[in-house]
Amino acid sequence: MTIGGVRCFLTTVMLVVSTGGVWGSPAVATVARAGTTAVSPASVVPAPVIATPTGGVTYRITATTTIYTEPGSTAAADIAGQLAAIVRRSTGYPMPVVDAPSATPTDGIALLLSGAPTAVGGEGYQLDVTDASIAVRANEPAGLFAGVQTLRQLLPAAVESPTVQPGPWDVAGGRIVDYPRFAHRGAMLDVARHFLPMSVVKRYIDEIALYKVNRLHLHLSDDQGWRIAVNSWPNLAIYGGSTEVGGGTSGYYTQDEYRQIIAYAAARYIMIIPEIDMPGHTNAALASYAELNCDGVAPKLYTGTKVGFSSLCVGKEITYTFLDQVLGEIAALTPGPYLHIGGDEASSTTAADYATFMNRAQQIVAAHGKSVVGWHDIVNAPVLSSTVAQFWGTTTSNAAVATAAQNGTKVIMSPANHVYLDMKYNSRTRLGLRWAGYIDVQDAYGWDPGAYLAGVGATSVLGIEAPLWTETIETLADVEYLAFPRLPAIAELGWSPMSTHDWTSFNQRLGAQGPRWRAMGINYYHSTQVSWPTGS
Repeated sequence: MTIGGVRCFLTTVMLVVSTGGVWGSPAVATVARAGTTAVSPASVVPAPVIATPTGGVTYRITATTTIYTEPGSTAAADIAGQLAAIVRRSTGYPMPVVDAPSATPTDGIALLLSGAPTAVGGEGYQLDVTDASIAVRANEPAGLFAGVQTLRQLLPAAVESPTVQPGPWDVAGGRIVDYPRFAHRGAMLDVARHFLPMSVVKRYIDEIALYKVNRLHLHLSDDQGWRIAVNSWPNLAIYGGSTEVGGGTSGYYTQDEYRQIIAYAAARYIMIIPEIDMPGHTNAALASYAELNCDGVAPKLYTGTKVGFSSLCVGKEITYTFLDQVLGEIAALTPGPYLHIGGDEASSTTAADYATFMNRAQQIVAAHGKSVVGWHDIVNAPVLSSTVAQFWGTTTSNAAVATAAQNGTKVIMSPANHVYLDMKYNSRTRLGLRWAGYIDVQDAYGWDPGAYLAGVGATSVLGIEAPLWTETIETLADVEYLAFPRLPAIAELGWSPMSTHDWTSFNQRLGAQGPRWRAMGINYYHSTQVSWPTGS
């Protein structure tokens, strides 16, 4: 197969990615030299579809380098501005951003919305490095952004430093043609068990964007806290958001803060998917409004970690007024097409009541112009054709999910024993839980989302998502410790073709991220399974 003039021999591509080929030095050797030399594509995570080196060619960023953008494209200029901000900070170079003088600039770094192969789609890109220039070409801004993330990884790790470093700033010559395997490549952040302020969410967005994650699922409500202001039901946030696991004061996002999070994510081509969990996991709501309880009595706020004890009152019409108003406000704030309505661990709701409730809830979401995402338990009720099921089980078979998939339901793969980032790495891990087992990096990487669940083929899989629940998480450092290095492993499963899937190669490429994370100040876990360079 030929794409954009590049012949795709996958065995050759795998060799280049796994060994470093002749494009630069092997990953570990490169980053060991103080993070200031040209980086091999063997260091790129997720692995590119096609990487073709040009031996003996290097482009050097200098104080005279200019970033050129697609003329008249605000999106391209904004992406260039993000790149320039990173490079200016670490190099001290001015890095001006200007419109490209032609479709084929002969110098500098060009970010162009023309000339990319049609086959790379809306999120793919082509990146060319010569001794005179760098060009990232895409069909859509999302692809341009993805290409820039790859370019960042091709630069020395020190480019991510918050202070000026000595350089040099070299990029090895060659061509990358790249595009994602799955449309949904997500991370989930639970801000209900422990509230995480907007600054932490933004920082996490920056970190996951580097690995081409394009969805952030925010778990905004649970038994322990309600984290989004709702004007029609103000006590949800004011009272229901006043505490968290373990007790103490907590917080919530104002609607303006939620809009800021959405805008910040959108600038990094990440869609926010908000979750209001129901009919279970609702003690914070039930405590806030007595009328939502079947007996009309509000329970106390809850600060423990048990699940399955709470439920909205299925038989009361006010429950559906509540859903309509709450989901309506959140739908109006959220530009993306999805509202997540949870639906898991509803042990206090009978099967008949669960089906009744989910039927009404899905119709309400649809009436507000959105599609439902629900934990895979939702397939135990009739589902709309637009509803997406998120599989979180620990088995490789689930008859109800398989039947739903065969009837057209799309599935997001989040098997807890592979992608739950709140699971401990091992028995010595100071944070996290272990109910789904220990998950080290090889466990997170060693499976195929398109061939994991019996009866759910790759065409039924919308993508992959890595949840991070926060029963034991209180700070950004905690988030980073459990997310890194496992989240990039999961991101690669969502982006890269399975033909590039190889633990030996990935181990080297992941280890090469260590100096980059040190430069970025990421508090990552030094898994003994990963070949970290000396000093990282």
